[in-house]
Amino acid sequence: MTDIDTNHLPVTVVPDRTLRVKIIDACGLACTFCHNEGTPVTTDNLGREAGQFTGAPGRSGRVSIYLATNGASFLPERIKADADFALALAAVRGSLPTTEVHFTGGEPTLHPELPALVRIARRLGLTVGLTSNGENGAAVLPECAAAGLDRINLSVFGTTPEELAAVQAPRLASPKLAARKLDALGATIDTASRHGVKVSANIVIPDHDHVARVLRIIEEHGRVVTVRMLVNLEDDGASLAAMQEVVDNLGAVPVRRIVTAGASDQRTRYRLPDGRTLYAKSIRPVRLPDTCAGCRFNNDRDCQEGYYGVRMYRAQNGPFMVGVCIQRMDLCLTLGEFVMSQRCAEVRDFREEETARLTALHKPAAVTR
Repeated sequence: MTDIDTNHLPVTVVPDRTLRVKIIDACGLACTFCHNEGTPVTTDNLGREAGQFTGAPGRSGRVSIYLATNGASFLPERIKADADFALALAAVRGSLPTTEVHFTGGEPTLHPELPALVRIARRLGLTVGLTSNGENGAAVLPECAAAGLDRINLSVFGTTPEELAAVQAPRLASPKLAARKLDALGATIDTASRHGVKVSANIVIPDHDHVARVLRIIEEHGRVVTVRMLVNLEDDGASLAAMQEVVDNLGAVPVRRIVTAGASDQRTRYRLPDGRTLYAKSIRPVRLPDTCAGCRFNNDRDCQEGYYGVRMYRAQNGPFMVGVCIQRMDLCLTLGEFVMSQRCAEVRDFREEETARLTALHKPAAVTR
């Protein structure tokens, strides 16, 4: 996974055209490493004011790992499938070239209006994806597929109840409960496949101790889904080394690098001996030229996600909010402020400049628009 491994590969440059939208805060898991899209866990912070929010486990057992230092000033509200949401999407699309909306949470499949949200985005001409732990997918995906859902990225934390329970808060660390969650994940994969929704499995691999787990996940799910290994955001090199160990164990051959211009996402595509595809995803050290310049986290140690893209939220009893960093939620602006701001122009210009620079650097690689 080092530069030596991938520098020789052909490169596809993909301009960032995605808006991530946190549509719900509720979740049926309590993973110990959750960043919760930078926001507080609403149910554990009701009645608190900005400055009093906590990211430590409350009654729900859930965490928001960056909250102690990210300056979050609002609680996230469930986004309604209404004209306000349609107007908000249209406003972002009108100020930034946007072709895709990606729903996040919490757990998007718990949103009671998820199919209607998908329909609103599709009517605006946007491709729709979502990130899910799969706990309710079997119930909602048929209608979501009919509404136009393109793909679902499933976060997979283990293949056994013990593995899943090991990364949960104590109140949810029950193998019996984890077994039900894994059954639900399997049903989600089956339902998505039957209804024509593309499925990928995202697996965070922190270090060597997780290699065997990842190999089991690839064996169990890799026949019907596209597996993507993700670097741990708090990586000190152990995560990348573990990814390389998985690749070596499988005999996978790297065939292409895919770089998102204007955001920190990058991935290497591998071909397995049986023809299947495996991706290894990591973070490029990307920064917005002005917004990130004076940031206290702007170093190799503290900036864990880089500039990853634009996110939209709905503040509880308040406006839509737009942010550019889950470690700096104090940078969030109201939607109205954002579309008129220099920050919006900075994001737009940065996307175009990186696309042009990376395309020129990697010619004759293809550019996908």
